[in-house]
Amino acid sequence: ALLNVKDIPAVIAKFPASSPCLTLELESKDRARSMKVSGWRVNEQIFRVLEKMLPSMNQLQSLGFWQAGLTDRMVVALMNTIPLCSSLRVVALEGNVLPQQGYHLLLSEDSVLTHLSLRNNRIGVEGARLIGSALSTARSANKNLLSLNLAFNRICDAGAALIAQGLRLNRTLLFLSLCNNQVGDAGAAQLAAVLREFALTHDEIVERRKLLLKRVQAVRVAVSFTELTLITKCSEYKNIILNDGADLTVLREQAELVDPANPLLHPSVDPRDGQVFMSGNTTLVSLNLAGQQLWCIYLCFSGKSKHKIKVKFIYIAHLKPQLLTKVLYI
Repeated sequence: ALLNVKDIPAVIAKFPASSPCLTLELESKDRARSMKVSGWRVNEQIFRVLEKMLPSMNQLQSLGFWQAGLTDRMVVALMNTIPLCSSLRVVALEGNVLPQQGYHLLLSEDSVLTHLSLRNNRIGVEGARLIGSALSTARSANKNLLSLNLAFNRICDAGAALIAQGLRLNRTLLFLSLCNNQVGDAGAAQLAAVLREFALTHDEIVERRKLLLKRVQAVRVAVSFTELTLITKCSEYKNIILNDGADLTVLREQAELVDPANPLLHPSVDPRDGQVFMSGNTTLVSLNLAGQQLWCIYLCFSGKSKHKIKVKFIYIAHLKPQLLTKVLYI
């Protein structure tokens, strides 16, 4: 009514065998818990209606679009609408091919989503790069997403390597599905590499030093100059120069920005042999690589290393028969 829509499509309560529909699962008589648009091509007008509706649906927990013809602009608008929905934590965009591959907008650093499904979207190398960067970089990381479904896309070895980069410093994601893509041994090896100890890159080392500097500045606010002099003699801070005239309020504000859970500050970070090493991603507990043409997956995920891989479950189907008994549980 607010948008002066004259032709309002009927809302049906049951999911039919084959026809476009809007499906609602009710929490109570007049409150919806989940909403899914299936096979109904959503135009700009209808999407504006959804933008108006969603913030008022304070019990809505799950939102899905299956082959709804969403555009890049609609996904941007959806990204801006989700924070206004107090309970919405699960989103599925499946069968919606975006020319600009903007799916990563839904798992940005400040995204509140905990479960995201992006199946059947023809996500390729560029989309994988953007998703990997959204999962984590040296300077930012998604801190809420628990599961990510990227099944039935076009992610090849190069795309898997880019997603693996996003797993380096992400310590939130528990479940990742890459089943039925185009990942081979090379891509699987890249995923395996971030699950065991690895060396930090130059950008990661630089960012770690910045975080250490902010930590020292926090100490500068809290202790006397004499105590600070002793701290600066410690090996980890010997190259850091502090400004005595710095504004303590500014230092305190900067220090509060340091995330104590940042993996770059983890005690396991170990400088040795001219490099800085850190333990691999031990948060991911399930990795689904079913439906790939993999020969050497066992070697990838259980190669020689003094640091055991912590992934509890790796599911792989359609493997060569002689490997099946070796790879289901590691």
